[in-house]
Amino acid sequence: MKKTVFAVLGVWALCFSAQAQERIYRCGNEYTNNVSQAQAKGCKLVEGGNVTVVQGVRPAKAAASKVAGSGAAPVSGTARVDASEQKSRDSDARLILQSELTKAEARQAELLKEYNNGEPEKRGDEARNYQKYLDRVAELKASLARNESDIAGIRRELGRVPANAAR
Repeated sequence: MKKTVFAVLGVWALCFSAQAQERIYRCGNEYTNNVSQAQAKGCKLVEGGNVTVVQGVRPAKAAASKVAGSGAAPVSGTARVDASEQKSRDSDARLILQSELTKAEARQAELLKEYNNGEPEKRGDEARNYQKYLDRVAELKASLARNESDIAGIRRELGRVPANAAR
């Protein structure tokens, strides 16, 4: 019978601290103290210290089926959504993306107005400290670039959502 060592010297160390450790053999990712089995498989003797092996727990198949039945994304890809429900989801996604695009475009217009072609109006605290003004200009420029890439990403996502999903 195959013996897998769960914890070498775990309980034995407490009871028999003066006893020497049995020979432990490593067979790939498994450990055994069965000499005949180790020789048959061509396992290597583990030397140079104590070995502690903790057996892992495999996930139960029942847990995976509960997740699939709870409305989450299908685990195996076999569960299908009704066409009408999918159209509704696509429509909702399109509406959300369009509202996000509108917000991002409005924010871009505000940033462009404030940036004023690289020469925004100076604020009161920037009149005496020119470096603050330069820092704000650089921050506005970075915000414009970031917002522009956000707009491009939203447009890409809108292109992926089916056009016939509009309500």
